[in-house]
Amino acid sequence: MNLYPLKFKPILKSIIWGGDEICKFKGVTPEQDGIGESWEISSVKGNVSVVANGELENKDLSEIIDTYKAQLVGKKNFETFGNTFPLLIKFIDARDNLSIQVHPDDELAKKRHDSFGKTEMWYVINATPSAFLYSGFEKQMTPESYVKSIEDNTFVDSLAKHDVKAGDVFFLPAGRVHAIGAGTFIAEIQQTSNITYRIYDYNRKDANGNGRELHTELAKDAIDFKLYDNYKNSYTRAENQPVRLESCRYFTTNLLEVTKDITRDYSDIDSFVAYICMGGACSIKDDKGNDLSVKQGETILIPADTKSVAISPEGNVLLLETYV
Repeated sequence: MNLYPLKFKPILKSIIWGGDEICKFKGVTPEQDGIGESWEISSVKGNVSVVANGELENKDLSEIIDTYKAQLVGKKNFETFGNTFPLLIKFIDARDNLSIQVHPDDELAKKRHDSFGKTEMWYVINATPSAFLYSGFEKQMTPESYVKSIEDNTFVDSLAKHDVKAGDVFFLPAGRVHAIGAGTFIAEIQQTSNITYRIYDYNRKDANGNGRELHTELAKDAIDFKLYDNYKNSYTRAENQPVRLESCRYFTTNLLEVTKDITRDYSDIDSFVAYICMGGACSIKDDKGNDLSVKQGETILIPADTKSVAISPEGNVLLLETYV
């Protein structure tokens, strides 16, 4: 079959800390309050994305990978991940401060959970004037001082706190302590893994007076305690050309700010390409003659056997472009 650019039905997550940005941003009606996450492309068990357009409509992503293999995801990706899509792409809207977390790397996740680790990146779509996030340490800690700070309720004092605005980018390799603060709306690109160690939850209690489970000891072995000079990615915006936001062994992500017709050549990439539309709208036409309209809040998957894509903006369009 002639594979074409795929759209998926969003998997909306109603969460106690969720806000009201996601439905507005995506144009989902009727609008729902309290949506904390929208999983845009996922092959996580129990949350596998389902195609929303074309001949493959209503088929799920794992089923399609099983059928089309390298044609859809690329030869190396299929050899490495099989029917598991290597990335999880989502929107997150935090009305409240999220718990402080860390994720294990591949080695530790394999040993403990028979899973891949979790390296991720955040692109800030929107933020309230007081919005912030935590990424990394501001003060040197050791495994021993970390445990003590949890016990005496001073852990947050050691973290690097960042005020955020639209367009900010943070790379979060496995092992980096992090948390999203209230009023932050982001796009997240991550390894396909659901392994999270919760370190601190501000001593919040549920209706029964119980605190959430913490993973203090599990997290201790996963945390990268090294201090870094900078935790925020820097880049210079440019129109009609890819601007590199992050490149690591798990994904490469570019920003595309398109104001005129451009063509993206993927003949040298052995990978699918995902577009996440941050604003505006455009039409996408591939080298096989398939075309698709894309608007703000939508995410599409370009199959790996696609050699080139022509992007025609309706005015201006802002896209995140990511591949492995």
